[in-house]
Amino acid sequence: MTSLTVEPVTFEHHRDALGIGEPEPRLSWVVSADLPGWRQVAYEIELSDGTATGRVESGESVLVAWPGTPLAARERRGARVRVHGADGSLSGWSAWSWAEAGILEPSGWRARAAAPPVELLGPPDGPALLLRREFTLRGPVASARLYVTAHGVHETEINGRVVGDEVLAPGWTSYHHRLRYRTHDVTALLGEGGNAIGATLADGWWRGRLGFNGGVTGVYGDRTALIAQLEVTYADGGTDVIVTDGDWRCAPGPVTAASLYDGEKHDARLLPAGWSRPGFDDAGWLPADALNHDPALLAAPTGPPVRRVEALDPVEVLTGPGGETIVDFGQNIAGRLRIRVQGPAGRTVTLRHAEVLEDGALALRPLRQADALDRYTLRGDAEPEEWEPRFTLHGFRYAEISGWPGPFDPADVQAVVCHTDMARTGTFTSSDPLLNRLHDNAVWSMRGNYADVPTDCPQRDERLGWTGDIQVFAPTASFLYDCAGPLASWLSDLSAEQAAYGTVPFFVPWVGVLGREPVPAAAWGDAAVIVPWVLYQRFGDIGILEAQYAAMTAWVNEIAALAGESHLWDTGFQFGDWLDPAAPPDQPGKARTDPALVATAYHAWTAHLVSEAARVLGRDDDAERYAALASAVREAFRGEFVTPSGRLACDTQTAYALALEFGLLDKPEQRERAGRRLAELVAHDDHRIGTGFVGTPLVMDALASVGAYDTAYRLLLRRECPSWLYPVTMGATTIWERWDSLLPDGSVNPGEMTSFNHYALGAVADFLHRTVAGLAPAAPGYRRLRVAPRPGGDLTHASAELRTPYGPASVAWHRTGDTFTLTATVPPGTVAEVDLPFSGEPATEVGSGTHTFTVRI
Repeated sequence: MTSLTVEPVTFEHHRDALGIGEPEPRLSWVVSADLPGWRQVAYEIELSDGTATGRVESGESVLVAWPGTPLAARERRGARVRVHGADGSLSGWSAWSWAEAGILEPSGWRARAAAPPVELLGPPDGPALLLRREFTLRGPVASARLYVTAHGVHETEINGRVVGDEVLAPGWTSYHHRLRYRTHDVTALLGEGGNAIGATLADGWWRGRLGFNGGVTGVYGDRTALIAQLEVTYADGGTDVIVTDGDWRCAPGPVTAASLYDGEKHDARLLPAGWSRPGFDDAGWLPADALNHDPALLAAPTGPPVRRVEALDPVEVLTGPGGETIVDFGQNIAGRLRIRVQGPAGRTVTLRHAEVLEDGALALRPLRQADALDRYTLRGDAEPEEWEPRFTLHGFRYAEISGWPGPFDPADVQAVVCHTDMARTGTFTSSDPLLNRLHDNAVWSMRGNYADVPTDCPQRDERLGWTGDIQVFAPTASFLYDCAGPLASWLSDLSAEQAAYGTVPFFVPWVGVLGREPVPAAAWGDAAVIVPWVLYQRFGDIGILEAQYAAMTAWVNEIAALAGESHLWDTGFQFGDWLDPAAPPDQPGKARTDPALVATAYHAWTAHLVSEAARVLGRDDDAERYAALASAVREAFRGEFVTPSGRLACDTQTAYALALEFGLLDKPEQRERAGRRLAELVAHDDHRIGTGFVGTPLVMDALASVGAYDTAYRLLLRRECPSWLYPVTMGATTIWERWDSLLPDGSVNPGEMTSFNHYALGAVADFLHRTVAGLAPAAPGYRRLRVAPRPGGDLTHASAELRTPYGPASVAWHRTGDTFTLTATVPPGTVAEVDLPFSGEPATEVGSGTHTFTVRI
């Protein structure tokens, strides 16, 4: 018996297709087949409205065009598919999948913005306020949808039950340009007769403090508000709509202060019992102000929200130098604590957070001006009280707990991990435990830095969407998690901010903490081009290129104008090779590599990528124009920075890595000399890393590209500082911002910027996937795989697994004596080119299925 099945289709990049914003969502499906070499040659799609494509001769199964009429607002429609194989096989129909459109047009919004009256507002990061309204439903409810968002962050309840499971909803976008709403099926929360809806509303990113050097407040407005539209369909077909307006009432609640940076204060004695249930007496509450808002800014999400995704128990309880109780959760995370406590009314438990210890106490200096402090004042119930802050996040591994009534039991506290709820897609393991921990650290740093926006760090007074960080980490991110939807959302904000300011800001959303307007910077602004291209390569989504093409070309055009006829980008501010290990702690931008070399190299590279994107999109004239520009910039680079023999004017690891990886050397002898010099520099540095943010993602591939695998592995596996494994030997559980965020003596680096959770330097994980394990895309979306492990060092085995858009793929190899064995699993509908090490033979092509190869070493 053979098996040929199709998983339920998915819509765009949604895991949950309720309330989507795409009226014609593209469909994807994954085939499971135990038929070696199976290949799809046709498909059939049926929609629940009777639309049927019949047999369509096509091998496509990823992001296939919607076959029916567009979804109307609020319309729900199902889809299913079956496939035909080249061998004549025919699958059964997949199970039905359902998509429901949200509110697709501004005219569909009837809700106004219900804003707490000014007299209830405190200073920024002040109290969270309660809003409520009662309403009556005239009969049994067939279905109900709540469309909700906020100016601020909210948690909404219906009849005393929390709606949804989001954290810090609606998340952070560039609110001036886009404000996401979310759709909830609340049918089960409603009943005939009296009902109540309530919301707790805090400042969040809208009004609270953002940024460093004291930050700024009120970036998006000085009033918070809830925007909610509850649409009810009765069993008899009638409808009712309850919206935010002036009929809502407001009052203070138990949250007396809520700050993303400083933490949350909650006095449980102030919670009005039953406030979000019908029949509550709100006569003393004040009416909300019904404010106008622009419904054209409201957008449905393209990816999942932030959720509580895991809870960690303590691994140890420590006693600090002052006798304080410190709980170690064994892992640096982004999230908050959940406590279970019983004691007298009015007793306050204080929770302070930090990433590392210094001299046995919490190291608070790296937090700068973020207090990272939560306080819970007990109600004094006869039973234990459970509490978790709702409107803050902290980056921490350790928590100091004070004010606990009675003996402290570690079973009464957990660390709740919060981040965008992306699906995990990729894994890696090897025979080296330190290398495995390095990879785990990259995973945890991605988790800690994706609270809706890809941030630099989750702990201090910053947490901004730095473009340079995600630019270098995007390939790793795209392997580890299905991040296409969330990053597409962030790129929409990048485009909007770029259009508003005339350049790509250093971070997106833009927060004016620098005292000046944004200016272009290489490697950071280049995210406008590189991130969409990476997403296209890894997820096969041409739509991302189409959506971002204007931003991509605008960036390259801007830099071309700055460079002028010389084609050298040698003016203006640059970060350069940020955090070069040779830079002084207080001067992170003082790198050894000439910033003009870095900037010009990136200009050539992104001009080339735009040419490639234009070709993919069928814009042939643009493709030729940008190809010519890239060629001119490369020529200018060689004229300014390269000797005829291939030596660079700037003799650094980063300079050679850029020249080799960005194709800036046009002669084989130049590449050979540059590669040899790069290996010499690495050896001269005793195989310690000599690169910062710019060079680190490239140096391993640059060495590999010239065959210097021994040098590359010695660099990768070095344990002394600076190196990738040094932090691991120091107990790191995430990627550090600096190579030496913690000094060998256990003290914290004296630099003003010292984060212990920064994913940028973890970009090396993509090399682990592609070269150490040997699993890489050879065509967009892994339609074609490249299986080409290059073992090195003392590794005896390595493996990588990835759920590609076509299904699970994996590569695993091991060395035993003089034998090298490789096993590769290729998803149905794809092929792989297998390039074995040690064999000296050309690559061979294999179809879907599991294949094993053995080579004598």
